[in-house]
Amino acid sequence: MKKVPLRRCVATGEQLPKKELIRIVKNKEGDVFVDPTGKANGRGAYLKRSQEAIDLAKKKGILKRSLGVEIPDEIYDELAKYVS
Repeated sequence: MKKVPLRRCVATGEQLPKKELIRIVKNKEGDVFVDPTGKANGRGAYLKRSQEAIDLAKKKGILKRSLGVEIPDEIYDELAKYVS
């Protein structure tokens, strides 16, 4: 049986399988983007695929704190598209 990689959602604190999370990446240039593949180079933060987690992260500035850069509103709009 293959081991399922687990990651922690920065907003809710839940530990979930990697496939149930969305990865947001900050690369060396300081650009922030959503990484649907989960394999892009850079510092990553994971968010649960739910509108509540996205709203919580935006309200409390959780992504800004974990990645150390200002997060543009376009990132949150893009994250909303991934919510199932």
